[in-house]
Amino acid sequence: MAATIDLNSDMGESYGVYSLGHDEALLDYVSSANVACGFHAGDPRIMGQTVALAVEKGVSLGAHPGFPDLVGFGRREMHVNPDEVTTDMLYQLGALEALGRAAGLPLRHVKPHGALYNQIARDGRLARAVVEAVALYDRDLILVGLPGSEVEAAAAAAGVRYAREAFADRAYNADGTLASRRLTGALVTDPAEVARRAVRMVTQGRVTSLDGKEIELAPDTICIHGDTPGAVELARTVRATLEASGVAIRPMAEVVRARAW
Repeated sequence: MAATIDLNSDMGESYGVYSLGHDEALLDYVSSANVACGFHAGDPRIMGQTVALAVEKGVSLGAHPGFPDLVGFGRREMHVNPDEVTTDMLYQLGALEALGRAAGLPLRHVKPHGALYNQIARDGRLARAVVEAVALYDRDLILVGLPGSEVEAAAAAAGVRYAREAFADRAYNADGTLASRRLTGALVTDPAEVARRAVRMVTQGRVTSLDGKEIELAPDTICIHGDTPGAVELARTVRATLEASGVAIRPMAEVVRARAW
């Protein structure tokens, strides 16, 4: 059976008159869109415009909820209690689904953003709060996160479907977490190198950390960040290289469905 993978990108992260990313062009190459829900970025108009583009391009819709931190773009850690995380998640999911429903595009997955994503990878209490929000809102949704993380364990315990995510354009620590963006080499921006990493992630289930350790991933989806320099060229090269290597690009729900539970 041919290898399959979903390609996702975070988008809809502009705000008012401030423009970020190249969403329309990226949607030509990805199979799933993670749309910001207004807390770390995005606003109702941007959300609606991004959903409309996803409809036009035939791309699966996902929510990209984050901490309420517009100034820090949701990348600053916050000390919050589990109830705050659950209710903030529910609020953001409801907002994006309403716009998707109006456009005839169902919500398929949930990928937390930035600091929230990183905190739930190691904090079981917050991880369970995120899983609870997804379970309460819609058990058919797929939760996206790092392989081998606290949130994957929480999803498994709650019977929530989970997509293991890999990052072709980000460096890894030896423990499988993402290297801080403040570190040299944390962002991988050469299209050929990003594509090579993506192919190895899918066909071998591995990536090499910053200190040379081999990490096992077995991803269901690979992210190309919309705000990485040259993101459109990265996405184009990654998709073309994967397909040339015999890897089929499919929406996240198809890839996860094909995995035994």
